[in-house]
Amino acid sequence: MKTAALDLWVREQEGLHVLTEETIREIQLKKLNRLLAREKERGGFYRDLPGHLSALSALTELPFTTEEDLKTHGHRMVLLSQAEIARIRTEETSGTTGQAKRMYYSAADNERTVSFFAAGLSELVYPGEKTMICMPFTGPGGLGELIAGAVRRLGAEPLPAGIGKTYGELLRIVDREKPETFVGMPVPLLSLLRLRGEQSGLRRALVSADACPETVTAEIERRLGSRLYPHYGSRETGLGGAVTCPAFSGMHVRENDIIAEIIDESGKPLPDGQWGELVITTVQADAMPLIRYRTGDYTRRIPGVCPCGCPLARLDRVVRMGGTTRMEQLDSRVFAIQELIDYRAEQREGTLYLEGYATDLGGSLPSELLGYPVRWNLSLFSEEKRPCYTAKRKLL
Repeated sequence: MKTAALDLWVREQEGLHVLTEETIREIQLKKLNRLLAREKERGGFYRDLPGHLSALSALTELPFTTEEDLKTHGHRMVLLSQAEIARIRTEETSGTTGQAKRMYYSAADNERTVSFFAAGLSELVYPGEKTMICMPFTGPGGLGELIAGAVRRLGAEPLPAGIGKTYGELLRIVDREKPETFVGMPVPLLSLLRLRGEQSGLRRALVSADACPETVTAEIERRLGSRLYPHYGSRETGLGGAVTCPAFSGMHVRENDIIAEIIDESGKPLPDGQWGELVITTVQADAMPLIRYRTGDYTRRIPGVCPCGCPLARLDRVVRMGGTTRMEQLDSRVFAIQELIDYRAEQREGTLYLEGYATDLGGSLPSELLGYPVRWNLSLFSEEKRPCYTAKRKLL
């Protein structure tokens, strides 16, 4: 089996001939101490933390950073001047304060992300081919723009499909351009494959930004004729966090940039193999580094060495803590209906309301899901329809 591209990327970034678990820990401790010293010097949000740790294990003694901290004190976490900020990403939250969560990035942060994306995508994007990108395009430094930059770096052509287009518009891109690869959320990919089948020309895909139930994964892979490459990332990880290797045995973390911990409900660190909340420390972030940030994402570190031989830690599938799991369970059941193209779900007064569209309305539909009665409102699919979700799928 070939060496994971991310393994080679880390070696290149850090000037190493060989990557081992020991060298990874050394890199992380060195960068963590550099970050702690920088916080002291700049009087940053973390200025009261120790300026130096003698061992990486001492990281677990430091306090957590929370989403509320980001909303309330995020501006104090920025270690650069406003003139040095290349991009600000704002996420409105549902908190009572009405404050928004903002993440700040420098040009160096964006370049690091493009470089990481290129390493991960090189497993499936080949020179001279076309890649359909169904991610938000929001201007310089936007997610879609960064992915497109990585695709170009690999000698391939990006097709900026974005989000929010009608299925007719997406199908015309597929029919006209015949892309070999797809980058985007899993359900729109499944929908396109159901609508076009083998005629789509799509052969490989990286899925991200949403959970993908095993049943959906299995059908996508069957229709593509190849394995999916799941990716995990968030605003807090700098958009890129972990990506699948040729062994398809979990997602390797970019550990030279991110220290990943798993904790239980009480905040106690868990050993590899046990499921819990993902906590990250972004030791390479230039503009807005985070120390022990509680992501609210649920996963585990897969124990042992990956079959590909890469020593970088691997994350199992990642789901959002809370209602996401129920949406996954719904998707697993509902997308078993082969004629279904897309749907959205809402729970009200003990009943599930499912609204969407299908290519045939004659089949039988389940009257109960997740222990609740179901009311269906399906319409016949037409090309002016749009994907039911432009972000993570959730039960409303």
